[in-house]
Amino acid sequence: MAEQITREDALTREGYRHACHIMLYGDSSAKLFGKIPIKHIVLITVIQMQMRFDGLLGFPGGLEVGVAVPVGVDNHVSSCLSPSCPRLITHFYIKMTESELKERERAAVATATDHGLEVLGMFRVPLYFLKNGGGLPYFLSHSFISNSQAQLLSALQRCGLLSQGELEKAVRQAEQMRRTRSGDPH
Repeated sequence: MAEQITREDALTREGYRHACHIMLYGDSSAKLFGKIPIKHIVLITVIQMQMRFDGLLGFPGGLEVGVAVPVGVDNHVSSCLSPSCPRLITHFYIKMTESELKERERAAVATATDHGLEVLGMFRVPLYFLKNGGGLPYFLSHSFISNSQAQLLSALQRCGLLSQGELEKAVRQAEQMRRTRSGDPH
């Protein structure tokens, strides 16, 4: 697990590189198949999350998205020492804006220099549940880079996009799916 530090501490450390990741979200009245309310759109470069070159899911950064996303101290959620990359501090931000979210999706394909190389695609997090465990539980059953999954779950609750009960249910179902795939029924 990544060691959390304050934003102020992060900015005073010398010799460190900094990577900023952002979760963009917006309200939506769309319905999946005309029936299942979407309610919210979330991008982590996979909420908009992204599929990375190594098959892991993670949030988009400025290089991957290809466009600067203006954020401020009010959007800051956490700063962490990266457990997988020495002398790297990651900063996580949340911003609500449906129009910027859609603009970033278009820009990721059109202008991101690493699209198709480091980043294999961007997608929206499914914030719904299907009868067979599909939707959010299935999404969460995949592998995430570093603490991206914990950041996602925390942000979904913090922004009121899903209740604590819904998040716990999704995590429980995702863990069961992983066990089933690995052949461990318990």
